[in-house]
Amino acid sequence: MLDAHAHIERGSYTKEWIDQFVQEAQNTGIHELHLLEHSFRFVEFRHLYNGVGQHKEAGKYQRKWLATKFPLSLEAYKAFVTKIRKVQYPIEVKYGLEICYFPEHEREIRELVSDGDWDFLTGSIHWIDGFGFDHPKNIPIWQKSDVDMLYHRYYELMIQAVRSNIFDFIAHPDSIKCFNYYPTFDLNNIYIDLGKAAKKHRVSMEFNNGLFINYGHKELGLNQKLLEIFIRENINVITASDAHKPEDVGKCIREAKEVIQECCTRMRR
Repeated sequence: MLDAHAHIERGSYTKEWIDQFVQEAQNTGIHELHLLEHSFRFVEFRHLYNGVGQHKEAGKYQRKWLATKFPLSLEAYKAFVTKIRKVQYPIEVKYGLEICYFPEHEREIRELVSDGDWDFLTGSIHWIDGFGFDHPKNIPIWQKSDVDMLYHRYYELMIQAVRSNIFDFIAHPDSIKCFNYYPTFDLNNIYIDLGKAAKKHRVSMEFNNGLFINYGHKELGLNQKLLEIFIRENINVITASDAHKPEDVGKCIREAKEVIQECCTRMRR
């Protein structure tokens, strides 16, 4: 029972705060817990987001959003992780980062994480050429956007992230469905390309429950077609709650494991 994605951003860097996550993990039967922080928490990553506020329609809102971010230094987080690793918890706890991937900043990202202080690095696509597609305030932009183009670009960026060899995991690899906008074309060939890239570069893919938990999405985790392709390619599919508070740790992980197992069983028939 693995929860590979739980954010600690809503509390302070204290043992008492981490204890709450670990306790809930135990309550829900989790044996291994991955705690992380978003890259937009740290001032060292600020320049990666320069293009975000330049989006012609979403820029104004996104600039306001960015103005509230980057409150900490990466060194403070590293110091806390070094300290908290000394605590002996009854389950395995690992510490890492979720990094927004921007292809033009690959070199800078690699330099920022080159010290190897992390147990894992998770890459994610939250921005499509400056468009924060999963921000609720951007729904009106979705309504007048070229949805096919957004899907093409989203997966193009994700495949680049996989091929960068920076990340161990890719977060929520179909989160572009967040507001139930879907393309007019079949995604099968794109999914196959993503699966083959993940296999070649040995990158794990999340079965992430975040849209189900935080957005009220009707589908738990990955869509079945993408899950089937990952299984066929022998990709390591890892379960993740995408918790942003202790009480969501482990949420729907057991159900996610059941969905994955059912898919494996069905494909073996």
